[in-house]
Amino acid sequence: MTQPHDEQNASPEELREQVEQSRKELGQTVQALTARTDVKSRAQEKATEVRQQATAKAGRLKEQATHKSGELKAKATDLAHQAQERVPAPVKDKASHTAEQARAKAAQASHVWEEKAPAPVRQKTAEGARLAREHRGLLLAAAGTAVIVWLAGRTRKR
Repeated sequence: MTQPHDEQNASPEELREQVEQSRKELGQTVQALTARTDVKSRAQEKATEVRQQATAKAGRLKEQATHKSGELKAKATDLAHQAQERVPAPVKDKASHTAEQARAKAAQASHVWEEKAPAPVRQKTAEGARLAREHRGLLLAAAGTAVIVWLAGRTRKR
């Protein structure tokens, strides 16, 4: 508020200006108090602020995760190449031969299974096989990761 003048010496115009100034200051004070007591607005402002902070944090975390994912993918690829290079040719040939034998035995077992298994069991098995074929990439990625982790564990023990 303004300092009061000597009100006896003040002109009516000065008094009106003082009253008008007092009204403005009082209006501003009332607005400030109203804003402070408006819980809903303050809560919305705070929620907006928190939401913006959370969005920014999520963006930073996503960037970090993407960066780490790229690093891990590169490292896994490198480890897989190292593992493949370390396997001697006779072992690769033996693995190929063993895989072929396993495929032949699996085909034979499948034939026996078709002849002897009950129909409901065959249906459930077929459904499981279908799901495995549909999610082949995921299964191969999981198997590859398991092999890489196993190889990494073996190299650390040495």
